[in-house]
Amino acid sequence: MAHKKGGGSSVNGRDSQGQRLGVKRFGGQMVHAGTILIRQRGTRHKPGLNVGRGKDDTLFALINGVVLFQDKGQDGRYISVLPLEQAAIQRERSPQAELSEPEPVAVPAE
Repeated sequence: MAHKKGGGSSVNGRDSQGQRLGVKRFGGQMVHAGTILIRQRGTRHKPGLNVGRGKDDTLFALINGVVLFQDKGQDGRYISVLPLEQAAIQRERSPQAELSEPEPVAVPAE
């Protein structure tokens, strides 16, 4: 008596395509309106400013601008798209800019 079924490829041929989920545009990248930022299942990342959410939880840009990722602790991770002017201001306030040029500290005389 046989221990294995005799069926060939028609029985075994079930391998589905990958879903190609994940981050498509990263922080600091310029995007056009309509660009897909993340393909996800569920809301691991939530839409922030100028970002829309599709019915399959895909996040996409609503305006032309620069991508910004924010981690808000218990509130979750948010993705925003900032206009170019606002992104330039945000870049000036970044901690890296403060580290590169230390400000002189006034020491009180005793």
